Amino acid sequence: MSPRKKVDLKLIIIGALGVGKTSLLHQYVHKTFYEDYQTTLGASILSKVIILNDTTLKLQIWDTGGQERFRSMVSTFYKGSDGCILAFDVTDLESFEALDTWRGDVLAKTIPMEQSYPIVVLGNKIDLADRQVPQELAQGWCKEKDIPYFEVSAKNDINVVQAFEILASRALSRYQSVLENFLTDSIKLTPEEQSRRRCC
Repeated sequence: MSPRKKVDLKLIIIGALGVGKTSLLHQYVHKTFYEDYQTTLGASILSKVIILNDTTLKLQIWDTGGQERFRSMVSTFYKGSDGCILAFDVTDLESFEALDTWRGDVLAKTIPMEQSYPIVVLGNKIDLADRQVPQELAQGWCKEKDIPYFEVSAKNDINVVQAFEILASRALSRYQSVLENFLTDSIKLTPEEQSRRRCC
């Protein structure tokens, strides 16, 4: 059996306070759900190894605090990330309205020309009855920005694995194309070098 390629990817999960980022992450990594998580201060990191397209991926997922006072500190964690989950709570309209700000933050801190930076949006808590954000509204916002959207429930484990793995797959594609471009660029001969070699 051929040894698989191994790739380390850094993913971040961001969004307003209380949208369930920690719950989503624990559901994905540990298949567990607790009602009473402490507020994340700064960031915590969980790892998960998955196999995708014959590649072993070690995902290092940074769970960031959603409180306003941690905003500037949290944004330092974006650096070097390969992809991002933007989460909001479907029962909290404000958390949805904050997506623009969070998305702007992350795009400003990653490489400026990286329009291909992978983002996936999750509307969490679809198990609750008091919904405030219509599915069409969230889908429209994501469609406009060409971002995949998933309705999820960390509590009932609905669409959580699919959402994380779509992000991992997009992050892997981007990683591979950046690597290819880097290798191609590093072996190009410029015309000046060739013309300088003309014989006496």
